[in-house]
Amino acid sequence: MTFNTPISRLSETTQRRSDRLSSLVKRPSTHTTDILVIDDDPLVVESLQRLLKKRGYQIAVAYDANKGYQKAVDLNPSVIICDLLLPGGPSGLDMCRQIKQNTQLSTIAFLIMTGHTDIASRVDALEAGADDLLFKPVDTDELTARVKSGLRLHQLTQALMAQTSRLESELAEAATYVTSLLPRDTPEDASNCVSITSRFISSQELGGDCFDHYWLDPDYLVVYLLDVSGHGLGAALLSTSVLNLLRSQSLPGVNFYRPESVLKGLNEAFQMNDQNDKYFTIWYGVYNRTNNQLSYASAGHPPALLITPQSRRQKLKKENIALEQLRTPGMPIGMMPDSIYQWQRCSVSRNSRLYIFSDGIYEICPASSTALKQQAHQNLLGLDGFTDLLTALEAQQNLTLDTLIDEVSAFGGNQFEDDLSLLEVDFQI
Repeated sequence: MTFNTPISRLSETTQRRSDRLSSLVKRPSTHTTDILVIDDDPLVVESLQRLLKKRGYQIAVAYDANKGYQKAVDLNPSVIICDLLLPGGPSGLDMCRQIKQNTQLSTIAFLIMTGHTDIASRVDALEAGADDLLFKPVDTDELTARVKSGLRLHQLTQALMAQTSRLESELAEAATYVTSLLPRDTPEDASNCVSITSRFISSQELGGDCFDHYWLDPDYLVVYLLDVSGHGLGAALLSTSVLNLLRSQSLPGVNFYRPESVLKGLNEAFQMNDQNDKYFTIWYGVYNRTNNQLSYASAGHPPALLITPQSRRQKLKKENIALEQLRTPGMPIGMMPDSIYQWQRCSVSRNSRLYIFSDGIYEICPASSTALKQQAHQNLLGLDGFTDLLTALEAQQNLTLDTLIDEVSAFGGNQFEDDLSLLEVDFQI
């Protein structure tokens, strides 16, 4: 699969889930039907109908499964009372399964009537999706109680679906906001001599990965990527808070040209005790285009990988490709209040490329290992495997963000269990 946009599957995935949940919420019908009774015995149907009407319920009836299902679709009742044994075609159990598998009808409370009181019959009914059972001959008080319980269950399920749909819609809005904060890719620019492309794939509606790049002044470029522990709204809020703070350069006493100063300031501002026990890793670099020097520091984050250019006119070999891991020691931000962070500097050659990423790009289980989760961690792609993959693609002169993600995705069976962020900085100096 190919990702053609810098940000992929975040708000789109959330919106799809929101739409699906919205479809489960019962829509108003032109008919007002509380209970649908399905039984082939006219005496039973008449008896139930008379009894329930006396208690103020609106009743519809059907004498076989096919007509019953069609009435369920047309009327969307709150409760269905269905006999276990129906003439011809589908049985009551088949009817129950069919109702529960229909997303528009699945919230209907389904009661099965049966003359069988053995445990096996009860188990079969419950496994088919029945919400309750009525045993023949049906006791009037028991019937009333079961119906009331079914109506309450239906109402609660409808309310839960409506609330979930609203929450999903709000999460979709939040995901759109998070996406809007991430920077756009920068094309090749002769004035800046650098281009940056990115990919972000969230494993859930909201992820804890975040990245940014911008010029501190005409000569100094900042690029960083951070990864908050956990997933969901809490992780997204922390990552966007850090992004806004760094983008506005609002950390007091911090020299944003010095990576170790930035990490120290972040660690003082975002201790995990004040952030619901959340911490984050980060790789932060500052590139000076006047002397082609890259200063960097990291806090518990995977190393950035710098590929030094080789001649494209000759066939490359993996062992001849110069690849340097850029990382400094340091605890993740927020873990220890007195953590010390170090910085290093390296030279950047013409046409070098820098890859910055979160651990979601290599903490991938092979597709064949998914059934053995207790041993899956032993078969992860891992940082070494990811580095080998990147080097192999470079040797084939086929290294792009899309081909890299395609290869990782194929390794993991086209699924990612963690957020995935990936930046490529191409130095056209």
